[in-house]
Amino acid sequence: MSTATAKLITAEEFFRMPAPPDGSLQELVRGRVETMPPPSTYHGVCCMRIGRRLDAFVDANNLGWVASNDSGFVTERDPDTVRGPGLSFWTRDRLPQLPTEGYVAVVPDLVVEVLSPHDFFARFQRKLLHYLHHKVRLIWVLMPEDRSVSVYRPGCEPVLLSNSDELTGDDVLPGFRCRVNELFP
Repeated sequence: MSTATAKLITAEEFFRMPAPPDGSLQELVRGRVETMPPPSTYHGVCCMRIGRRLDAFVDANNLGWVASNDSGFVTERDPDTVRGPGLSFWTRDRLPQLPTEGYVAVVPDLVVEVLSPHDFFARFQRKLLHYLHHKVRLIWVLMPEDRSVSVYRPGCEPVLLSNSDELTGDDVLPGFRCRVNELFP
């Protein structure tokens, strides 16, 4: 008895796929498409709040590029993985020029995720570990339920910031700072 094996797809094939008609989000994980429901409006507002601050700071200091909600980048090849966090930041040194088509093949310096109520912990944990394994230098996870932010760096213990704490860009975005309570409606 033979078992049919689904063909793994590449990042380039994934890029050419039509968007799901129901508005769901997709990522490519080791050649297979994973589908998630579209994020909530609250999720989008949180992404815009941090996105506006990040983009204004990066633009004013000519530091690089901030990609909006769920823009994809390649982390692995053969089989391919394309991740799409809430926000991404690349320094100009690591990504001197943006490609006009396809996915960036450089892992971001900073990834921002907003934890949604429908996120399955195990899947979210795998995604977080994936970012760390692939050398994302700084990860901010906004948690609307308790209005906090968890900060992750490779090789370091996570840091939990409460609503009254200050979020900083450390050595990834030197000089960036904002209060955690500014990130939530």
